[in-house]
Amino acid sequence: MHPSIEDYALIGDEQTAALVGTDGSVDWLCLPRFDSAACFAKLLGDEDNGYWRIAPVGADRCTRRAYRPDTLVLDTEWETEQGAVRVTDLMPQRDRAPDLVRVVEGLDGEVTLHSVLKLRFDYGSIVPWVRRSDGHRVAVAGPDSTWLRSEPEVHSWGEDFGTHAEFTVRKGEKVAFVLTWHPSHEPRPPLVDPYESLRHSVEDWRAWASHCRYDGPYRDAVVRSLITLKALTYAPTGGIVAAATTSLPEEPGGVRNWDYRYCWLRDSTLTLGALLAAGYQEEAEAWRNWLLRAVAGDPADLQIMYGLAGERRLPEYELPWLSGFAGSAPVRIGNDAVKQLQLDVYGEVMDSLSLARISGLSAQPDVWALQTALMDFLRTHWQQPDEGLWEVRGRRRQFVHSKVMVWVAADRAVRTLERHPELDGDLDGWRALRDEVHREVCEKGYDPERNTFTQSYGSRELDAALLLIPRVGFLPPDDPRVLGTIDAVRKELDHGGFLRRYSTTDSDQAQIDGLPGSEGTFLVCSFWLADALHMTGRTQEARELFERLVGLVNDVGLLSEEFDPVTGRQLGNFPQAFSHIGLVNTTLALFGEDGAG
Repeated sequence: MHPSIEDYALIGDEQTAALVGTDGSVDWLCLPRFDSAACFAKLLGDEDNGYWRIAPVGADRCTRRAYRPDTLVLDTEWETEQGAVRVTDLMPQRDRAPDLVRVVEGLDGEVTLHSVLKLRFDYGSIVPWVRRSDGHRVAVAGPDSTWLRSEPEVHSWGEDFGTHAEFTVRKGEKVAFVLTWHPSHEPRPPLVDPYESLRHSVEDWRAWASHCRYDGPYRDAVVRSLITLKALTYAPTGGIVAAATTSLPEEPGGVRNWDYRYCWLRDSTLTLGALLAAGYQEEAEAWRNWLLRAVAGDPADLQIMYGLAGERRLPEYELPWLSGFAGSAPVRIGNDAVKQLQLDVYGEVMDSLSLARISGLSAQPDVWALQTALMDFLRTHWQQPDEGLWEVRGRRRQFVHSKVMVWVAADRAVRTLERHPELDGDLDGWRALRDEVHREVCEKGYDPERNTFTQSYGSRELDAALLLIPRVGFLPPDDPRVLGTIDAVRKELDHGGFLRRYSTTDSDQAQIDGLPGSEGTFLVCSFWLADALHMTGRTQEARELFERLVGLVNDVGLLSEEFDPVTGRQLGNFPQAFSHIGLVNTTLALFGEDGAG
């Protein structure tokens, strides 16, 4: 039986990440970066596509597992008839090379364990050549090389194109394994001490988590979400990937499978707000600086997403040798949505840079020049149809959320000039643009019969992004049109007490997003609903919804992109930064006044 998405836990070193299952198997790992080719791709295929399992002989699912408090260090325990054992998994902060460290410790009795390592480079397609060298198992194929060693050394052998080891631990005994990657043309990097790496990792993560200034209800969930965001950050640049995975399905067996190992501008304001509110100024600055580097250039060329260092080319292609998670094909690498026009990103960039300025982040040269260039572009292009926030692959439309975010861009430009009259800018022109956009959205994007804004001009379909209208300040929370929109979205997009992003078919049964099939409820949209309910005075309802959302985290506190209320399963890429950003922001909105440090 294929594991469920929620069966996985995340470990990482802020440059890449691995997923570890409840059976002790590392089924996903890309080296050396989040967006590199995977050397363990069983997650999207089968055992022949690469994995590394350490578990008691004959055992299956673990008895329990948990992160060590306020860390990204994972403990997985089994209780067997022979005794009890713990496997501790981590990826220490790297010096030069990435290391995957697995420490086995006997807790009781005498337990025999089996380790099976099947390396398959290039997303499970290449079997490396393996040899012995100085007590290591060295695997090489093309540009990739890994070194496996154990302390103390245990006997290993080759079998079925994998490296096997069997060993016994008694109470108090430990065996550590270290898998190190480096470019095959370079010499082996210095060896790390696995036990010192474990100690330092625990200390470093706890020191970082201690800076969280929120100390109210659900603090553990907030800290776990912040640690997850930190783990999804590419430390060399400050970019935050949307998720650690590609092609985990939005519908089991379906084709809605996308690569999320990139950085989306749509997340920028909400991410920045969460980091600043929780007390993480340094991370907020790093994200803002990544944003500035990524979007530099001609405003007409602004993309919705970029690579970890701001790369612009993210070509999409399929891997036919991988069967997909639980048979959900195709498996996609890259993301063609990078080519889309999404006017909302201009508003999100403007809003982020405005928030950064208000929050006192260090000044950066040419920020205002960039913002004025973005406004010059919007002035002549804002009326174009686009693909919208959700990256639909159907026809372009006049999406209401996109226009609202154009209004946000103009509003933030106006407010900046009002606060800083020493800056150069077309204050009157931007005010006029702001008023024109507002008037058009209220005329063309609002359905007076149903008292709700709609997904696009003239449509009857709704969109959960409309819940952001009061949050961004387009209309006040007590405006009857806002109240009507919240009620309509809540009613029409509800699925099992949570929200879908939008209806996938319109009233004529046409596919709105150009894709077959359906998807689960989108978790961040349900957090937005809780925020909107709170803003409009329905705080008790907001808290009840929030409690149900927090109850969806898996046993180690992680959320994917979506949730299926029928099967009770998580769906989509995992763990999802947007979901955890929603959790942090909604917690701070509901309880922040009582929990700010």
